[in-house]
Amino acid sequence: MKIRPKRLNIGDTVGVVALSSPLAMEKLPEKLEFLESLGLRYKLGETVGLTGNYLSGTDEERLNDLHKMIQDPEIKAIFCLRGGYGAARIADRIDYQLLTENPKIFWGFSDITYFHNAFQEYSNIVTFHGPMLSSVGSNHFSELSKKMFQQLFIPFEIQYDANISPLQTIVPGSARGELTGGNLHRLVSTLGTKFEFDAKGKILLFEDIGEPLQKIDGMLNQLRLARKLDEAAGFVIGNFSELEDGAQIEDVWNIFEEYLKPLKKPVVTGFMIGHCEPNIALPLGVDAILDADLKILRVLPGVE
Repeated sequence: MKIRPKRLNIGDTVGVVALSSPLAMEKLPEKLEFLESLGLRYKLGETVGLTGNYLSGTDEERLNDLHKMIQDPEIKAIFCLRGGYGAARIADRIDYQLLTENPKIFWGFSDITYFHNAFQEYSNIVTFHGPMLSSVGSNHFSELSKKMFQQLFIPFEIQYDANISPLQTIVPGSARGELTGGNLHRLVSTLGTKFEFDAKGKILLFEDIGEPLQKIDGMLNQLRLARKLDEAAGFVIGNFSELEDGAQIEDVWNIFEEYLKPLKKPVVTGFMIGHCEPNIALPLGVDAILDADLKILRVLPGVE
């Protein structure tokens, strides 16, 4: 059983960090106003406002910012400001025992998948695959996406069914296992490293953005050859947005069907999880049940 961090209370202080790519500072106020609307106070990490070619500060600055937020007893949750790139560059230098000793909510997705995987493996803690702060506060940020932050204040089981978005069963059946995964590209990039993700008996979540069909095919083939697909218990296929070369989402589902149908493990596509609106936030590292016959995903609470 992984450690579930303590729930948030109104008035708690949370940390805001930029551990991957930077966010333009003129966009920051509305992001902080969103946290205030949840009843939270905040501390800005030293990486907020730092810029480089594509990184929010140096590796050392981003690593130190993360460590300080984990060690600060006033900080009850850490929210990532933006994805992009950079998590893998500092993964091998993180003091993972720090988070085990100071368990707290860690929230983000996309490039943050690398941290999710590492924290689950080496800190033994539940983390949260949810919208980056870069997307909140804007006009297109939906009420449902905002509502998903409430799981941090009140532990509740999440049930995702076809009332939220149209779902399609590729392979019927049901499976129970720990929910893990995230961005397909970042998961594949862990292969052959000490951070190689564990798929054994897990329900795997996949999502991605801006990839051509042949690259999605190639990544799934690499997972097939690495036996990650064989090892999994079931598959939750999230959103694949901004497809290249005029491809349609049905083309993506066809690729998944080609790779996953022979495995005879439950597979459901169409979840609004990833680079999309709404973006349904889910805890990773907790038990989940995927019922592909009824097209329902049930996920246990991520906080205590």
